[in-house]
Amino acid sequence: MNVLLLGNGAREDALAWRVSESPLCGELFIAPGNAGTERRGTNLPLDLSDFNAIRQAVLDHKIKLVICGPEEPLVRGLRDYFRTDDQLKTVYFIGPGREAARLEGSKAYAKAFMEEYGIPTAGYRRFTADDREEAAAYLDSRTPPIVLKADGLAAGKGVIILNDVGEAKRELNAMLDGKFGEASATVVVEDFLDGIEFSVFVLTDGKSYRIFPVAKDYKRIGVGDTGPNTGGMGSVSHPPFVDPDLMRKVEQRIIQPTLEGIQKRKLDYRGFIFLGLIAVEGEPFVIEYNCRLGDPETQTVMARLQTDIMQLLLEAVEGDLSTAVIRMDQRQAATVVLVSGGYPGPYEKGKTISGLDDIQDSMIFHAGTRRKNKQEIVTNGGRVLSVTSYGDTLAEALEKCYANARRVSFEGANYRSDIGFDLETA
Repeated sequence: MNVLLLGNGAREDALAWRVSESPLCGELFIAPGNAGTERRGTNLPLDLSDFNAIRQAVLDHKIKLVICGPEEPLVRGLRDYFRTDDQLKTVYFIGPGREAARLEGSKAYAKAFMEEYGIPTAGYRRFTADDREEAAAYLDSRTPPIVLKADGLAAGKGVIILNDVGEAKRELNAMLDGKFGEASATVVVEDFLDGIEFSVFVLTDGKSYRIFPVAKDYKRIGVGDTGPNTGGMGSVSHPPFVDPDLMRKVEQRIIQPTLEGIQKRKLDYRGFIFLGLIAVEGEPFVIEYNCRLGDPETQTVMARLQTDIMQLLLEAVEGDLSTAVIRMDQRQAATVVLVSGGYPGPYEKGKTISGLDDIQDSMIFHAGTRRKNKQEIVTNGGRVLSVTSYGDTLAEALEKCYANARRVSFEGANYRSDIGFDLETA
């Protein structure tokens, strides 16, 4: 069957790699794609905010399965658009409906959901511009560090952790005044959880679920987890501290109650649930829900997934995941992200990329790239490339990543030199 994959990041390049390998995939189209996804299928220059253009592409190319990579079209109701269109409603669609996507689209909604279904998470309060005095009093009652989260989508950058109450008040006011646009019209103030983060990806048909390989990402720009948050600077799979006992707790306390809540609320959910988790003294807590796969974790997760991804996706949309089997590569996998100079702040595009043909024993997944001509690929975003490698140990996988990161170059290129620094990687 013909497939349309929406998105243009390294997540989509990794998904396109696995989808294109499946015997169930006919023609693969990626919209808008990048210079890497054109190796897997045909790029379509679509604006993902233009649902009518997506509709026309689906009809023109006889698409049977749509996979939505990024969150914004889901939060804006793309699945609902398909379900209510006479010509699209029979097209298989991976991704939740608008109401279910609020689990990612609104931090306050997600917190209330977790509270209702007894899912462990940090204590919190939500505030708007009308609540400034109440918010200031609440901050005075908290012990730093203090976590501020923009309620809406902020491209992975709407979370700020502060060690001073006065600074937290100033930052809260800046957020309410529009620092992150409409996304911070409401701000969630959370208690700080001190632990180690990890990511669990669940594919669900709305009732049954299957767990993909577990990963851990690194969000901050600087060595030692310093500096501002980014969309992600690297990832590893399998993080060694995630043992069977911790995963049993994740299933019983988080995944199963989440699915129970989805069913009780009658949410339209066939697709991925990304659980951003933190282990605090061996106990799992939810930091956030995402309604799609994460980046850069997808690169390492797809590397380790051995089951046909198309078969799993079709079982999910047909409501038949209960007997599916997830097979994983037992090797370790790691990803190092190369970013533009200045990222996550202002950066320049159009820098010529060299060394892509020199990669050895690793995979390159493209993100912010475009083809300038037949011979030249240039930068086109903040996160530019992901280098993903296997190893018998995480240390070996990371060593391969860094060896190949050094082979690729473009003006201003930057990457974290310490992915996995906090793990036992030997």
